[in-house]
Amino acid sequence: MIEKWIDAALGTKKASLVLKNGRFVNVFTGELIGADIAIEGDKIVGYGSYEGQEEIDLKGKIAVPGLIDAHVHIESSQLSPEAFAGLVMPRGTTTVIADPHEITNVCGISGAQYIYKASENTPLEVKVMLPSCVPATAFETSGAVLTGADTEKFIREDFLFGLGEFMNYPGVLAKDPEAIKKLEGARAAGKIIDGHAPSTGGRGLNAYIAAGISTDHECIRPEEAEEKISKGMYIHLREGSATRNVAVNCRAVTPYNLRRFLFCTDDRHAADLQENGHLDNALRVAVKAGMHPVQAVIAASLNAADCYHLKGKGAIAPGYDADIAVFDDLKDFRCFMTFKGGKKVAEGGKPLFDASCRALPEEVKNTVHLGVLSPDSFRLKLKGSRANVIRILPDNVVTERAVCTVQSEAGDVVLSGTDLLKLAVVERHRGTGNIGLGLLEGYGLHGGAIALTVAHDSHNVIVLGDRNADMAAAVNELKRIGGGMAIAAGGRIDSLPLDIAGLMSSLPAEEYVTRSQALLSRAYALGIDRRFDAFMSLSFLALLVIPSLKLSDRGLFDVDQFSFCNIDA
Repeated sequence: MIEKWIDAALGTKKASLVLKNGRFVNVFTGELIGADIAIEGDKIVGYGSYEGQEEIDLKGKIAVPGLIDAHVHIESSQLSPEAFAGLVMPRGTTTVIADPHEITNVCGISGAQYIYKASENTPLEVKVMLPSCVPATAFETSGAVLTGADTEKFIREDFLFGLGEFMNYPGVLAKDPEAIKKLEGARAAGKIIDGHAPSTGGRGLNAYIAAGISTDHECIRPEEAEEKISKGMYIHLREGSATRNVAVNCRAVTPYNLRRFLFCTDDRHAADLQENGHLDNALRVAVKAGMHPVQAVIAASLNAADCYHLKGKGAIAPGYDADIAVFDDLKDFRCFMTFKGGKKVAEGGKPLFDASCRALPEEVKNTVHLGVLSPDSFRLKLKGSRANVIRILPDNVVTERAVCTVQSEAGDVVLSGTDLLKLAVVERHRGTGNIGLGLLEGYGLHGGAIALTVAHDSHNVIVLGDRNADMAAAVNELKRIGGGMAIAAGGRIDSLPLDIAGLMSSLPAEEYVTRSQALLSRAYALGIDRRFDAFMSLSFLALLVIPSLKLSDRGLFDVDQFSFCNIDA
């Protein structure tokens, strides 16, 4: 093959494919160059003036290296890996660093293997990380447990690319033996370790980085990104569905630190992908916020390739993989066509490959194990009239702790006339019967309940409502359908199954989006504040590694103190 690359580069033979009449972003010089791009097989062999056995007219459009999502949970799209690829590749994404943390918490290592094998059915290059925190903490009940010994064993598997986001940052700083064993296992295997350390700075950040962790996607403010970069970390500019930090954090980008910034989506649901896009959306947001478009392209390609040691990726240059996205311009980033390994895989917003879900292994099916719940299951008895309450914030997974005056009657809190709602997390993996109860302020729902089996990161059932009967009805509906999303209000129940681990649907993307959007509209009709994604924002309220107050199946949890918190204030 090398001889063919040389001949095509020299022009002594026609290249197998030449992209003509366009310009491309040179990520090494920052220039926009007008030239033909010559491709032989799966490699770019040169740019200049070339003839090809096949020639494609780019019609003046702009080619950039295939976009690389530096951190994504495919499960959060609520689609199969095949359907996910069918949505993101027409947007210019050719490679993703996928952390199957969600499905592994439900199904164990079989979940990670499913993501890897299903992704092989598509041209999307999926680098699968081994989740580092299964469960994320010891204060919740998950469907699986991966110990330090398990990590040492599995991390050497060829299908695993590295160690996923190390969310247990308190465990790192406390030198927890299990955390240290996982870090040592990845280090001994020579594999990269992703980070997750919100609001960590000073000596604590020094220690976290010294442990071998090289990235972070949880910066809330530019100043936090600047400190982490100053200490050698790579920072992901994140634009997800519930967490959107690009516009704020790209203010930290300078010509001096540009090469330490990457883009990621982390968690982005199917309807958002279909309507607003993937990394192309993140690029639009960054450019609108003032980031130079060429700098944005560099961050979304070359920087990610360098960070993750993806040899041959991230540039349009001789010897690089022919992973290319073609956009109309560098402002709106509307993708014209996408190439992966020299083959056109998407055009005009549509995939040119089969994006349908293949057969599902038994290990990812039938994962909801619940008893029948009654309205009394959700009675919340307080000792006094003051309660610790979770206050939700728009555009973030961070919450605040509030102390509110709450009235009670007949051994249950009274929610009428307040902005408070009951929040419950119901264990669904092991039949323990655990139900954690709390109060939430600021979500805006009235006259019903919503529930889902997506609750980061152990993915128990999370349900929110102001009527006990509706909360019970919604959870019982999830049991009936085997996991998914449900709404109960006024005797009416609407639901949508998620038949893959209670997290993802095997439906085609378009059908799933149509049905999920109908359910979303039903949720907003109950008065949910539209600043929140009705379901996805709810799913993060069980995430015990993000400040400040969260809920698990075992009770209210103070993340700042990293211990359980009494609901009575």
